[in-house]
Amino acid sequence: MGSALLALYQRLVLKAPWFSLFLVTLLVAGFATQLDKIKLDASADSLMLQGDPALDYYREVSSRYASEDFLLITWQPPGGLLDDASLQPLQAMADELRALPGVSSVVTVWDVPLLESPPVSLSDITSPEPLPSLTQAEIDRELALQEFTSSPIYADLLASRDGTLTAVQINLQRDEVYFDLLSKREALRIKRKQSRLDADEAAELQRVESAFKAHTAIALEQQSKLVQSVREIAASYGDHARLFVGGVPMIAADMVSFVRSDLVTFGSAILGVMLVVLAIIFRRVRWVVIPLVTCSATVTVMLGLLGALDWRMTVISSNFVAVLLIITLAICIHLIVRYRELHALQPEGDLYPRVVETVRLMAVPCFYTGITTIVAFMSLVVSGIQPVIDFGWMMTVGIGVALLLSFVIVPCLMLVWPDRRSHRHRGADPTLTAWFAKVTDLHGTAIIVVTLCIAALTVLGISRLQVENRFIDYFHHSTEIYQGMELLDSKLGGTIPLDIIISPPDQDAPLPGLEPLGPPGQTASPVAEDDPFAEDAFSDDEFADDGWGEEFDGGFDDFDAAGEADFQPSYWFSLEGMRELDKVHAYVDSLPETGKVLSLSTVFAVVKNLLGEDIGSVELALVQKSLPEDISGMMVDPYFSAQNQEARINVRVKETSRDLRRDQFLQDLRRHLVDDMGFAEDRVNFTGMLVLYNNVLQSLFRSQILTLGAVFVAILVMFLILFRSLPLAFIALAPNILAASMVLGIMGLIGIPLDIMTITIAAIVVGIGVDDCIHYVHRYLREFERDRDYRAAMHRCHSSIGRAMYYTTLTIVIGFSMLTLSNFNPSIYFGLLTVLAMIAAVLGALLLLPQLIILFKPLGPEGRED
Repeated sequence: MGSALLALYQRLVLKAPWFSLFLVTLLVAGFATQLDKIKLDASADSLMLQGDPALDYYREVSSRYASEDFLLITWQPPGGLLDDASLQPLQAMADELRALPGVSSVVTVWDVPLLESPPVSLSDITSPEPLPSLTQAEIDRELALQEFTSSPIYADLLASRDGTLTAVQINLQRDEVYFDLLSKREALRIKRKQSRLDADEAAELQRVESAFKAHTAIALEQQSKLVQSVREIAASYGDHARLFVGGVPMIAADMVSFVRSDLVTFGSAILGVMLVVLAIIFRRVRWVVIPLVTCSATVTVMLGLLGALDWRMTVISSNFVAVLLIITLAICIHLIVRYRELHALQPEGDLYPRVVETVRLMAVPCFYTGITTIVAFMSLVVSGIQPVIDFGWMMTVGIGVALLLSFVIVPCLMLVWPDRRSHRHRGADPTLTAWFAKVTDLHGTAIIVVTLCIAALTVLGISRLQVENRFIDYFHHSTEIYQGMELLDSKLGGTIPLDIIISPPDQDAPLPGLEPLGPPGQTASPVAEDDPFAEDAFSDDEFADDGWGEEFDGGFDDFDAAGEADFQPSYWFSLEGMRELDKVHAYVDSLPETGKVLSLSTVFAVVKNLLGEDIGSVELALVQKSLPEDISGMMVDPYFSAQNQEARINVRVKETSRDLRRDQFLQDLRRHLVDDMGFAEDRVNFTGMLVLYNNVLQSLFRSQILTLGAVFVAILVMFLILFRSLPLAFIALAPNILAASMVLGIMGLIGIPLDIMTITIAAIVVGIGVDDCIHYVHRYLREFERDRDYRAAMHRCHSSIGRAMYYTTLTIVIGFSMLTLSNFNPSIYFGLLTVLAMIAAVLGALLLLPQLIILFKPLGPEGRED
């Protein structure tokens, strides 16, 4: 620290320690009042890759097939599925669910039409009288159960094929305000990207973004309350059946719950364990209280800042609290250990000069560790994924807060709470760090050989690193989410939606062999790609299967084409279009990764069964033209856009499949459609959550792994500025590269995938490793100037700065091991990988780094390279 800056620091901070602490107390208290405003965001919008063209396309397609969100409850009674002991409480539960605010409808086996129990006719369908259902006493329940378990409509969607499980779908009221604000926001953002907004438009965008943010907070809170109410109702019927609650809203609510619980429970546990470890290490109350007070103040200020700015944490960015604890604690321990060393050297010296000297000696390395750590975390800002970007920015701001508060609170508390007893380093005190020095001294060659072996294993591990995951693996197998998702995926048709949108080869070309039949009918309201039981979409799946065959017998005999001369059927209602869709549908349905597949092809199969023979172009045109509006809205519109003349194949991919590789699956599927089936590239588009999440994962690999190279270059430049030696800068960088690569390699070797939760570990490893290397090399330069003896300087560093690094690592490793008790697997991974990162960083700094310095001797006779 420069003399002028040090003098200013003394005048503003150290000369009036009580006043400085009073100001800090006011600051912390002020931010503490904002803690109740902290919000956790688990909305889908917060996890998407912003700027991804696939996201814009997804929203465009979703606007054509809009629907309500829904929750699912699996109902698995101990007895027969359709026995009174099962059906009566099921109906009672459905009635309670319908009464909840925010619920638009509830669909159970009670509410769906029975088409084959016994078979119905076309006149039955077109009649105003309701179709048969379980509500009618004369229904043969055994026949109905057979229909539920074998019908392509209901099997694997409404009921499992073994007849032991049924699904209850709770459709939630569509949030029109949300979609309206989203549409306005995206339109203005697109315009801003394409051209500059004028002042009014810029103000409107700011207003819409604020309104959208405020509305999502309210909506998520309401949704969480609704999910809790659904859970309570389901739990009250636990005596009648085995129940699990599922659905995207429930997953979002549970993720927020897990993160909030981990923040409170494990945050407190980590602080508690740190307290015990610090007490064992330092054995004096002040050296336990001072770092804990500083850590708590830093976290409180940052959390209060997030609350005041409505800067929301997600399941990813919430990890910043734990990482901020690491960095703040490291700064405090380095200051404390340095102070104790000075006190041991001059036990009778004055307190104030000792504190000033501590600050002077530690300011430069701490400042540079902060800057280089910020550089590491800034690598996350280019990810394009908002929670990851937020994590990078939160750590950037947090490190600045940690540096500021640490250099105010720690020295001021040292001044107002003096330590009268001197610190004498007994022989047993630095045993472990001294042992590391001996190992380096006596087994330097072995360290290099082991390092090369680790590097080789690291390369092998990174080559096996998968940019993939199973979302279900985020949760412990004992949790309701895991068990419910597994049950839904295995028995109810899959979980991840994928849409295949196919355009006709030439929309302007007339279809061969067809005469115009008349004006097109109106298109009914579309329904969602991922909502099989919604009231509008439910019958769509029903009508689109073979179970509707007999009811259409003779249904077209009375069709009179007279007066329909202006109607031009779509390509997809021609023989050529039907055959294309049939081939795609059959291929997709045959893939082991897919579950339920629905499209116009199922409608065509129904018509074939109705007529008992193959159908021609006229019959297909009649399907498009003659169906009543309500039936067309359920059978045709969810899989055909008359406006865009496109066909939609809705696929449910099995999330629980251990063989699922999203990117490879999508590549293979596109390759088959284009190369084997002959579709032009521009005719086939994929969308849905499977595509969006795959894009997120692939973007992470490209942006983060490649960005780490740029980060290391930036850190190398900072090392060069700090150490003023290019060889020494390269030497100091080597352990950091090895530590970061080693953690990624171990993830590849043991099968931990690189995803939105684990990608931040690389930045954390770099940040932590940089801290240790900077502190060690900075101290080594000072020690080397005393006698210009490389080995002697190493031994002194291990007994001084090495002790601080050891204390920091020990405290954090033990504290973060507590995260292994979480039910949220990303928290477990985060804890374990952080522990691994800390160990790798300290071993690299205490073994490899000094050995490289001794081996290459980068320092000249004056302590610098000539």
